[in-house]
Amino acid sequence: MERTKSATGAFAAVTTLFFAWGFITSIVDPLVAAVKSIFSLTNVEAQVSTFAFFIAYGVVSIPAAILVSRLRAVPSIIVAIGMMVVACIIMLIGADAAAYVGVLAGLFVMASGITILQVAANPLAAALGRPERSHFRLTFSQAFNSFGTVLGPLLGAGLLLRGMDVKPGETLMPAARTAALGSINTAFLIIAVLLAILGAFIWWSRRRIDEAAPPLAAAHGFGETLGEVFCSRWALFGGFAIFVYVGAEVSIGSQMALFLNSRPIWDIPLQQAGFYVSLYWGGAMVGRFIGSALLTRFPAYRLLAINAAVAALLCLFVVLSRGVPAGWAAIAIGLFNSIMFPVIFTLTLERSTASTEATSGFLCMAIIGGALLPLLVGKVADLSDYATALVVPLVCYVVLLLFALGAGRARTHAAGVDTGVTPH
Repeated sequence: MERTKSATGAFAAVTTLFFAWGFITSIVDPLVAAVKSIFSLTNVEAQVSTFAFFIAYGVVSIPAAILVSRLRAVPSIIVAIGMMVVACIIMLIGADAAAYVGVLAGLFVMASGITILQVAANPLAAALGRPERSHFRLTFSQAFNSFGTVLGPLLGAGLLLRGMDVKPGETLMPAARTAALGSINTAFLIIAVLLAILGAFIWWSRRRIDEAAPPLAAAHGFGETLGEVFCSRWALFGGFAIFVYVGAEVSIGSQMALFLNSRPIWDIPLQQAGFYVSLYWGGAMVGRFIGSALLTRFPAYRLLAINAAVAALLCLFVVLSRGVPAGWAAIAIGLFNSIMFPVIFTLTLERSTASTEATSGFLCMAIIGGALLPLLVGKVADLSDYATALVVPLVCYVVLLLFALGAGRARTHAAGVDTGVTPH
């Protein structure tokens, strides 16, 4: 009984981390629209902000897995939060110097800290309790991550997109540019303070988390960790699924304000469009709370297949249409994104023959899809329009449908986990 109470308290503490990185990550969406105007960028150049953020997952994830296996969860989390505070300081310096490269550097360091958090917290949330409820726990934690992604764009749009409507071929007035850079300062100063508070709370909860956390596997080096992953077909397949999922989700979210602002869709002011980004992420939040309940009753792979199929159909509708319905269809994709990340993550952990730390590190490394696919989507948008660019996420969701169907037929390796699938 005492062990269960300790695990519940530890799970609650870890869930605050999911909220924090969701809040910070979603601020990148209005930031992309803001820097496009501030620095007079093309769609592809503006998406370099997203690239700088998500490329960190490709660079840092495996070292993060090694760090977590050596330091344990709480010290690794404290290191990650410290890096994120440093990132806020870099962002402040970059904004003061009106240097886009400074903003990009800050985003990279910020995402490096978030990568360590994800490598530590995702498997931890899944493991803090009965094995058969791992899908539920990670999806429930991800619901609070989505709550953060709802609040992030609201703050970001309010601070970063005020007076930022610039027509093609025009440049931002000097006074408006100075005000916009000051808004970046304000946003990341707020984030730095919140991170400091979060770090203090996790340190205060450290004993509870350490007592409830499962034992870690022996620490391996970089080559050994990658070797484990490449010997597991399902670790690789799961990594590819995470790659395309995050790429699709981020591509849609980071372009959403510009998409709704465009004349063929809603033709509304950019700041107003930025507020609607919260509905996209809000759909994911609602879907994760609903999904948490459904995952206690239905096989995870089946729910993933349904969501991927509906998301693909919504993308197809946007590609083939325009106007108000297309805008709402794009926003609705967030609802069906909801359970995808946690379910892909836990389905892969159950089927991977690599260690939990190695698999988790590789899956977080695959989040690099959020760096690469938005560049492709931005290029398609430059060559055609924002609606046509959703053909890229459409292909991604078809891949996820195939992953879900494959997972339904695959053998599991996690002892004691009931996925509703008969191994064969």
